[in-house]
Amino acid sequence: MCLIVFAWRPGHSHPLLLAANRDEFYARPSLPLAEWTDAPGVFAGRDLEAGGTWLGIGPQRRFAALTNIRAPGQPAGLRSRGELPAAFLRGELTPQAYLQDLGERLEAYAGFNLLVGDDRQLWHLNSRSGQATALSSGVYGLSNAGLDTPWPKVQRAKSALQQCLDDPQPGRLIELLADNSLPMDSALPDTGVGLATERLLASVFINSQSYGTRASSALTVNADGSWQLIERSYGPYGAHLGEVSIER
Repeated sequence: MCLIVFAWRPGHSHPLLLAANRDEFYARPSLPLAEWTDAPGVFAGRDLEAGGTWLGIGPQRRFAALTNIRAPGQPAGLRSRGELPAAFLRGELTPQAYLQDLGERLEAYAGFNLLVGDDRQLWHLNSRSGQATALSSGVYGLSNAGLDTPWPKVQRAKSALQQCLDDPQPGRLIELLADNSLPMDSALPDTGVGLATERLLASVFINSQSYGTRASSALTVNADGSWQLIERSYGPYGAHLGEVSIER
């Protein structure tokens, strides 16, 4: 994933609301949202190159999502970051215990942010700081830097999510992810990729010939234990390829 905005509200009728865009090269093979045949009860998209995922939900409403950290020139990891959410969804460790265990082998992966949680708690880990944090109630945004780093698209998507909190329909969450407006150049971050690429990556929804938003996901988890996950898939230049909706 390259953009995640979410509201974590323990005790609320909708404790977790999340909207996320996965940005990736269109040529990288993947499967859309489905239940995994080799891990019953796990629902996620799947990267066919390395076998992992970017976002999913599993038994007992175990949730995980991942973003990369943008750092040009960083060495490739020995292992795929996509295995991190997949391993949590398949496993039984608590979010805290899982991140504590992961903290001993961060050097095997290129930079990442990882969210893991269940129906009681939600945790965040930034691999650069190595600090795992239990999140309190609030509305958060995460892209390819730290949690709540105020990039324009993060702030724009968080603002849009705030407007959905009183009526958290999954369709509204999906629609906020389709925003392709661009900030002024003066507001762009400088992450070392050059101005043209900063512009390409600056919108909530990214589209081009070779790289862009591959999937938009909306997750609503309810206090009664039910949940709904919608994934809308895209091809080059934002071509709509299909949509999957799963409720449990």
